[in-house]
Amino acid sequence: MKAITAAIAAATISFTALPAAADETLASRLSTIIGQERSALSMVPEYQLDLLTSLPAGNEDDVTAEAQLIYSRDFLADQPSADGGAQWECLAEALYFEARGETVRGMFAVGEVILNRVDSNNYPDTLCNVINQGTGRKYGCQFTYTCDGKAEVIAEPQSWERVGKVARILVDGVPRALTGGATHYHTKAVNPSWAQRYPRTATIGSHHFYRQPVRTASN
Repeated sequence: MKAITAAIAAATISFTALPAAADETLASRLSTIIGQERSALSMVPEYQLDLLTSLPAGNEDDVTAEAQLIYSRDFLADQPSADGGAQWECLAEALYFEARGETVRGMFAVGEVILNRVDSNNYPDTLCNVINQGTGRKYGCQFTYTCDGKAEVIAEPQSWERVGKVARILVDGVPRALTGGATHYHTKAVNPSWAQRYPRTATIGSHHFYRQPVRTASN
């Protein structure tokens, strides 16, 4: 009888010890996970964290909180000077020659078109190749500044710094919320033939934006 009682007592002690051990294991795992999350968040650019934690604007006539953060010169002025590799430089150059006189929203909108083309199966798959597509062929270039016969000279340092920041933000993956997936744009001063066939998705500053229709087997 004493032996049975001792065995029961030992089993009770063993079972009551399990929750404490399990709590320690769970606490250790949670600590590891939290540490990994903190490490990952430390590598996320500050403006992206702002976007994730911003609430939508309450007035439909106003831009969203995201737009208030990004599409302003004050926001760009607060960002560190930007740099990057060849793809970033190609995009910054395109924004400089195509949109440096636009508002910040206008610069982002032109950048969206270029990135939308990179994502499309109808165009090359890098920024530099999209921007330089057709360069050297008469009437074949996609962006006028690449075939207008003029040297690409960066003569406005402040504008270059500004478009460089826009290019950096776009390359880093900010949501493209301005142009509705546009793949084309033109200034209000011209009226290309394709503008009659493509649906217009936005008008921002001096540019109209359009989305190239998706072709299907029945088209």
